[in-house]
Amino acid sequence: MKQWIPSLILLPIVIWLVVNQGDFIPLLDHFNLLIHEGGHGIFGIFPKFLYTLGGTLMQIILPLIFLYYFFSNQKKIGAQVSLIWLGQNFLNISVYAGDALERKIPLLGGNKVYHDWTYMLHEIGLLQNAKGVGYFFFGLGVVVFVIALIVPLLWKDYETAKIKLNL
Repeated sequence: MKQWIPSLILLPIVIWLVVNQGDFIPLLDHFNLLIHEGGHGIFGIFPKFLYTLGGTLMQIILPLIFLYYFFSNQKKIGAQVSLIWLGQNFLNISVYAGDALERKIPLLGGNKVYHDWTYMLHEIGLLQNAKGVGYFFFGLGVVVFVIALIVPLLWKDYETAKIKLNL
């Protein structure tokens, strides 16, 4: 039962994030914005579509790097927190992607910059489905939250499989 305490502590956070549907969380969202903008810089050597996608990709890649670190070093709570961070980023992405058609979200750089998701969805012919794309990312975030909360169950199976394989 002790292994479920982190999940019980994280549960109200997950519920709050889902109920508030990716609402602005000042410190975390400013940090994620830095990661997003840094992604544009890192992917700046690629064509415009990949450059534009780079911001969102970094919001996914960085939490996955932390998840890999904590998982490979058998730090269960760190893995759970990394999954919560990844899920929160998916909620953040859902708001941005869902706004592609209406473009109501204020952008860093004001009117001088283009909306990443408006450009990307237009390029792939899905701009009219922006809300659906937003719902997809929201659902992905919820799935990641559920995985984060059931890590103790998954971790037990992982440990059992590792023992059976003599790893």
